[in-house]
Amino acid sequence: MSNSDVIYLFDPLCGWCYGAAPMLDKLAASGVRVELLPTGLFSGAGARPMDEGFAAHAWANDQRIERLTGQAFTQPYQHNVLGIRGTLLDSHAATLGISAAGLEDPSRRWTALKAIQRARYVDGRDIVTVEGVAAVLGGAGMMDAAAILKSPTETLLTAHLDLVNRGRALFQRLHANGVPSLAVIRNEAPRLIGSNALFGSFDNLVAHIAAA
Repeated sequence: MSNSDVIYLFDPLCGWCYGAAPMLDKLAASGVRVELLPTGLFSGAGARPMDEGFAAHAWANDQRIERLTGQAFTQPYQHNVLGIRGTLLDSHAATLGISAAGLEDPSRRWTALKAIQRARYVDGRDIVTVEGVAAVLGGAGMMDAAAILKSPTETLLTAHLDLVNRGRALFQRLHANGVPSLAVIRNEAPRLIGSNALFGSFDNLVAHIAAA
């Protein structure tokens, strides 16, 4: 499987993407090259305020993800993230932080994404502001990414825009229903793997990739 190229379409505020993290770890450990592309799904026009109805819906969904994947959604997350009214569900800062982390080494996007997900869903921390994301990146040993996130360079902003545009374009080309989504590249043509494959057995996921 080492010759496979897999593209992972995600948003850092997507609970299902957090649920899929262990499967992505297994894929990478098996030798599959996985490229992360953010779709910007919950940023810009996709951002929304945290209100009572949305918080209740999100928590119910999160409990389902936890039962299915074993990924923890904690009380600090419920109280300090879902329980705070007036905040925006906006993934721009988190996505920009992931772009900053991967500016010189794209493999660090995955490290940054996992740190951001853990900060939100386990520790109940703020990852919707630049300051909050910078603190998470710094705590994960990526002080360089934290610094450039707080004072973005033209290089970062251009690279970030390119990443998100590529993610959105692929998402639309594949007619994907949502994130997380996987695409396998064969002869420069992407093929969509249904997100359900990320939540079954690893052998099943491997079979889907091989058959794509």
